[in-house]
Amino acid sequence: MEFFYTAIDVLVSIVTLLGGGLAVWGVVNLLEGYGNDNPGAKSQGIKQLMAGVGIAMIALLLIPELKTLF
Repeated sequence: MEFFYTAIDVLVSIVTLLGGGLAVWGVVNLLEGYGNDNPGAKSQGIKQLMAGVGIAMIALLLIPELKTLF
């Protein structure tokens, strides 16, 4: 079972990093949209930011619950 718990911890780390990366990419697009006064880039940036935060929240809240299933 120790391997399973370690795998879940690694999965949490990977998914959190992916969500954080997407959120940072969204912030960059959002700032680029404000800098160029481009509403399309602003919209895409806010969507990426919210998606990244959502993925990180899933990684921090739901994936650790897999440990309680077994």
